[in-house]
Amino acid sequence: MYQLILRNFAMHIKLDAAEAELITAKLQHKTVKKKTVLLSAGTICRNIYFVNKGCLRIFNTDNEGQEHNILFNPPNWWAVDIASFSGQTPAFYNIGALEDTDVFYLSYSILEELYTQVPKLERFFRIMTQNGFYLYQQRITSNLSKTAEERYELFQKQYPRLEQRIAQKHIASYLGITPVFLSMIRKRNS
Repeated sequence: MYQLILRNFAMHIKLDAAEAELITAKLQHKTVKKKTVLLSAGTICRNIYFVNKGCLRIFNTDNEGQEHNILFNPPNWWAVDIASFSGQTPAFYNIGALEDTDVFYLSYSILEELYTQVPKLERFFRIMTQNGFYLYQQRITSNLSKTAEERYELFQKQYPRLEQRIAQKHIASYLGITPVFLSMIRKRNS
C-alpha cells in the first residue's frame, strides 16, 4: 500500500525502518471521485496530498469563471497550494480530481510534528519545494517564449500517457489555448 510514496521519499532521503513506520502511521488515506474538489480557493490548504493512483489538478478560476490549469498531479506527484499550506492563509488555487483518485495526505500540524520526529523530512520537502519552484519558473518562461506547438510537446514529455486519460479542455487550459486550437495542433502532428 505504501510502496509508491516510500519510493518517492527515497528519491531524496534514506529512511530507516522506524522512520518509515512512523511516517506511514501518520499518513491519512482517501479515495476521491472524479470532479471532487479537495481544496477551494479562499479556504486554507490544510493538507499536502500525494497521488497514489489517478490524477489531480491545481487550477485557478478567473473572474469570468474560466478555469486555468496550472499543474497536473498524476501518480507519484504531490499536490498543494504551497503558499496557503506554509502560511496557513487562504488559498489562491483549487485542487480537484480529474479521475477517481487515491491519495495519501499529511495535515499541516502532523507534518510539523514529523519534522521534529524525522528531521530528514524537512530536507525532503525543501528539495521538493525547490524542484517545484524550478518547474514553475520553467513553465512561466515556456508560456512567454515558446509557441503553442512547443508547449504541447513539452506537456507530452512532462506528462507521458496523461493525454489519453484527461479531457482535451484541461490540456488546452494548461497550454493557454482553446480546445479547437489544440485539435489543430494534434492534427498537424499526427
